[in-house]
Amino acid sequence: MAFVVAEIGFPIHAGPGSEAGCTNRLGIGVTWRVVSALSIGTSHIANGTPCQDECWAMVEPRSDGEVLTIFVADGAGSAAKGLEGAATAVQTAVSYLAAAMRGPGFELTESLAPACLEAVRTAIDGQAATDALQARDYACTFLGLVSSKEKTLAFQIGDGAIVLDVGAGLELTAPPMTGEYANMTHFVTQPDYLEVMAQKIYQGRTQRAAVFSDGIQRLALNMAQGTPHEPFFTPFFDVLAKATAQQEDMLQSQLAAFLASPQVNERTDDDKSLALAVWVE
Repeated sequence: MAFVVAEIGFPIHAGPGSEAGCTNRLGIGVTWRVVSALSIGTSHIANGTPCQDECWAMVEPRSDGEVLTIFVADGAGSAAKGLEGAATAVQTAVSYLAAAMRGPGFELTESLAPACLEAVRTAIDGQAATDALQARDYACTFLGLVSSKEKTLAFQIGDGAIVLDVGAGLELTAPPMTGEYANMTHFVTQPDYLEVMAQKIYQGRTQRAAVFSDGIQRLALNMAQGTPHEPFFTPFFDVLAKATAQQEDMLQSQLAAFLASPQVNERTDDDKSLALAVWVE
């Protein structure tokens, strides 16, 4: 199979592949299939700075059914420890959700997102204290998607976006957040982080989802309308839905290659992260 991402001209294939790099993750299962990848921005290469995005996508087993978890964080370019902040945010969220899911009363409610973000903020504050720095030195955005067979929770602080389909077609869960001035956004390290957080609970499991940092939001969204640009997502979802276990390495490496391709870098010089999930019966 071979697909071309609309307006980008980059082929996405499903076929036998080789071992993928450590920045990629794909899981083939009987419920959700997930894949994620990161790519450093050309401006970071020019400045000699590392990629400051972090992402996680995994299907977690539970006795009453599996749970999809996706987290994406983007370290602020102006923050001295933005990468460390993003890494701490994602690692803490993963640990917090894993612990929460081990409890017998785990449920996707409105209290889960703020509790997760409070754990993230506590971890960042602790890291800042250890390093004799301020929390703002670890500034990062944060996006989270958690889905069970009954409900889906989406929450975010900052730019980037979550696009999902719970049965009524693709939709944007919240518009990318901007701050007081142009080219500014919100971070988990600001004092009012819980007040600026956006969250939404959907009835029903996620059928298709994409979570990504602001590096590709102008490719993936109709910014003026505040809607997903469906031709961008369709090739990825189609190939992921049809992939076999033998094809997973190719999909991993191709997603990373797409994010690092000249076709994408001509349109953005920022770091890029993209996590995708498709429900397969």
